[in-house]
Amino acid sequence: MRNRLLNRALSVVAVCIFSPALFAQTVARQEAAPAAAPASIPDFSGLWSRLRDGAVARGYQNYVLDFGMTDSPMTAWAASKYKITGPKYHGADANTVLSDPVFSCFPPGVPRIYLYNFPMQIVQIPGQVLMLFEYDHFVRRIYTDGRPHDTGQGPMWMGDSIGEWEGDTLVVDTTGFNDKTLIDRVGRPHSDALHVVERIRRLDPDSLEIGFTIDDPKAYNKPWGAKIIFERKPDWKIMEHVCEDNTSFLDFNKKAVQQPRK
Repeated sequence: MRNRLLNRALSVVAVCIFSPALFAQTVARQEAAPAAAPASIPDFSGLWSRLRDGAVARGYQNYVLDFGMTDSPMTAWAASKYKITGPKYHGADANTVLSDPVFSCFPPGVPRIYLYNFPMQIVQIPGQVLMLFEYDHFVRRIYTDGRPHDTGQGPMWMGDSIGEWEGDTLVVDTTGFNDKTLIDRVGRPHSDALHVVERIRRLDPDSLEIGFTIDDPKAYNKPWGAKIIFERKPDWKIMEHVCEDNTSFLDFNKKAVQQPRK
């Protein structure tokens, strides 16, 4: 009995020492492990809500439905799509807006998700920055461990996001979109070639700025972008929001615009 146990123990030791395959797997696991974020990076953790009052005074568009008041440099392809979708978003019949995919509870995409009147919570963990949106409880993962884009998932509603720190700014690079969402609530389209770059930084302890650039050569003749400012809400919490429960989604959204919570 003792000899059998001794032989088994020696066999296990031999496999661990002499097996190249096992050694290679161990090295691969170590190489794939997320790198710990530097201790000096900024802390964006907290609950944030888009700033409304005072935004214009600080140099930001106090937009209601879109990211800016100027027309974007659309290509002929995008202009033809916008000719169909655009009037639905600023026409006389507001009910036609219900043709928007978000009113069928599909994800809004990036950067459009920032336009809703719902807060988001940012959580930072080693190798990732998480954005937890109250709006339909979407979770966005921004990988900061140095990995490349995941090209094996196929087109996605929210894209594939990776980020890196440049001083006090988190630079987020997002690709891999499908073409089923819209840029904003005015109805600007995009293609599956959409590439969004965000620069996220803290202006002060209670203010967060997200500047983004839209680069989509199929839909726009040149890159364009805008900035949004958020204010910290330390006393708020993420509340339950289930898209399928909002049978009158358009009325619900109008009330949120007219009566934002304090």
